[in-house]
Amino acid sequence: MGKKLKIAVACGGTGGHIFPGLATGHELLKRGHNVTLWLAGKDIESDAVKDWPGKIITIPSEGFQFGFSLRSVGTLFKLFKAYRLSLTPMRKANPDVVLAMGSYASFGSVKAAKKLKIPYVLHEANLLPGRAVSLLARRANTVAVSFEKSRFYLKHGNIETTGMPLRQALQQASNRPPRERGAGEPMRILVMGGSRGAQVLNETVPGAIVAAVGKGIAIEVEHIAGLQNSEAVEEIYAAAGIKANVHHFVQHMEAIYPCIDLAICRAGAATCAELSAFALPALLIPYPTAVRNHQMGNARVLQDFSAADVVAQSDLTASWLCDYLVRVAEQPERLERMAVAMKKRAQPNAAGRLADLLETVAGA
Repeated sequence: MGKKLKIAVACGGTGGHIFPGLATGHELLKRGHNVTLWLAGKDIESDAVKDWPGKIITIPSEGFQFGFSLRSVGTLFKLFKAYRLSLTPMRKANPDVVLAMGSYASFGSVKAAKKLKIPYVLHEANLLPGRAVSLLARRANTVAVSFEKSRFYLKHGNIETTGMPLRQALQQASNRPPRERGAGEPMRILVMGGSRGAQVLNETVPGAIVAAVGKGIAIEVEHIAGLQNSEAVEEIYAAAGIKANVHHFVQHMEAIYPCIDLAICRAGAATCAELSAFALPALLIPYPTAVRNHQMGNARVLQDFSAADVVAQSDLTASWLCDYLVRVAEQPERLERMAVAMKKRAQPNAAGRLADLLETVAGA
């Protein structure tokens, strides 16, 4: 290994930024580097980083707003304040390189690094770049992306496809042999709408599964309902005699993914990366109001690869989903082909590749 580096990882805001930032941070720690996390002071961050052994700097920040309003003007002031608050700790820490995982939480630290002439690398998780990455990319030393086609949406001369860093436990579990569904075994379905659940999935999917079971399809369910409606969801499955585990939240998805035959879920960047790692076929229902409709972009990439099916939320009905589940259950070879295609999209050791990139930029 080369010289020991000081590295700042700006990964605050949401789980989709925190967890890949943490995965990369742990990889850098393993290599002997001094790593500091830069967070935004959001509630989700405290639980996510409770086991982090290194230093943490928190700079309060707020997301970007479109249009002109009192809130958007206030946001501009808060972003400028985040930049001003970042200057002194950035100057004092004087890192060799800054890694920003996107989102508004990156703004203050990256602008401070730019002011102090500290090199920085941006990571874009989604196919379509977010506002922060689009805004900050011009002066970045390198932009790392999860999707190869993201380079068509970014104006930068140095773009590297590293993939989406996954937690070590997920990466290790994904290397184990996948589940083989035996003849006569029920199809095991995972339903999840992200860390907070998705109301439309909670309302539509259970009824569709009950209807499919009524048509003779054997199904077992793992349903992550979020903080709302979990009791109602559980009652629907129980009344139909369907074996189902309904969760508010699952901390260790590595224990569930290997047991699943089909996922019905959103299309966030982390979800897409995890599905690929575990070779898990999916019906993707992108979150329709995601910024720049980026979830639909992510989903279309997997669909074009024949690894997933996609349905817009506006087209999702219980009757359509019931028919879909019946067709899928009657064509197990199709799920097998989707699994093979999904695994080909996996990007193992994305954290390692991103760490390599940081070392190169810092001249290690």
